[in-house]
Amino acid sequence: MKSVNIHILGFILWFVLIGLDLNALQAQSATLQQCIETALLNNKNLQVGRNNLNLSQLKQEEARSNLLPKATASADYKFFTNLPYQLLPLSVFNGPEGQYKEAQFGVPHNLGINIQLAMPLYNPQLKLGVRAAGIAGELSLLQVEKSEEQVIFEVTNLYYNAQILQHQIIFVDSNLVNTNQLIATMHLLREQGLAKGTDIGKIELQRAQLQSQRSQLDGKLGQILNGLKFFMGMDLDAPLSVPKEIAQGDNSEFPVSPSVDARMVQVQNRLLSNELDLLKKSKLPTVSVFANYGLTGFGYFKQPDPFFKTFPIGFIGAQATYPIWNKTTRFKIAQKEVEITSNRLQSEQIRLQNDLLIANAILQKNTAKGNIPTAQQQITLATSVYQQTLIQQTQGTATITDVLLADNALREAQTNYLNTLIEFLKADLELKKASGSIKN
Repeated sequence: MKSVNIHILGFILWFVLIGLDLNALQAQSATLQQCIETALLNNKNLQVGRNNLNLSQLKQEEARSNLLPKATASADYKFFTNLPYQLLPLSVFNGPEGQYKEAQFGVPHNLGINIQLAMPLYNPQLKLGVRAAGIAGELSLLQVEKSEEQVIFEVTNLYYNAQILQHQIIFVDSNLVNTNQLIATMHLLREQGLAKGTDIGKIELQRAQLQSQRSQLDGKLGQILNGLKFFMGMDLDAPLSVPKEIAQGDNSEFPVSPSVDARMVQVQNRLLSNELDLLKKSKLPTVSVFANYGLTGFGYFKQPDPFFKTFPIGFIGAQATYPIWNKTTRFKIAQKEVEITSNRLQSEQIRLQNDLLIANAILQKNTAKGNIPTAQQQITLATSVYQQTLIQQTQGTATITDVLLADNALREAQTNYLNTLIEFLKADLELKKASGSIKN
């Protein structure tokens, strides 16, 4: 009873901690690690995969049970409305040869009760079935691991997209502030006769475009956060936010290990080899022993001498089965050998493709990493040029066209920075996935 109470308290504490963790996610900006841990715990696809893993373990136990003795009990009762006939040769009774006489034997009431025990002594197919169930369990485990990596990949990708969108919103808000200030300045200049109405119209059009862009970014951010909640197993109505600051990580190299896909193909190769071995050993004999003990009853309930008598019956035996000729097995063996060859080629293809992904991801990451400081400097320079152009415009040495060109240059610098940041984050994520270290 104490053990049961401890388990109950443990479950209660576990649910409380989950509740506190979810409340923490809702109350403040969630870190990437918090989002990943919540998704690994609550994602429905992962829960289905873990249930399938439990199912594969039960199938292994089922395969092992085939090697154990099996006991069965049976009982049957028969009432013969017509007793079965037998033909007796008349020669038995010193009659003529070749002639027979029908006769009915037995009694109308028959009862049989039996207990039978059977156990395989030598059956290579059963042993290979146990091995196949174990390999299938490894495959199920790898499938769960692959699903976990995919969930981590999707959550991380959505998390980065949400951060990028927030940066875009910051840039748009900054540009709106600049545009509003410029419109106010242009109205003053127009009152002084130094600006035309068309100049103000151009800037107001630009502000309308920025406001529309801002509304679209809000909608996209909401969609991204909803996708993130879905993978995390949260209600769509629950509040969730991510920090605007993007952690670019360090330059440490990830240890390269075989990907889940590569390991799955290797396990599939073992499964195919086991099936080939099973086909080859189907030519071997199987030996089993069995024992039986029971009672047989016979009854006759009519006058003048009703009776019901039982008689024991028991025996021990062995059975051997040997396939003599089955040409179909030869073709199945040939087909399985072709499948194994194709599987090995697929394994080599996955390895080469994975090496290509790692090499390209490293190049893209290093290139983007080097371009990020340059893109930041371009934003600083474009901002400075824009501010100087505004001053020159108020002094009459620059036209509104010059201001709009400087504003466009600033937007291009902002877009270039975001694109560079996206390339870096994408390459970093692809590198983690290809190198098998996305869960680290």
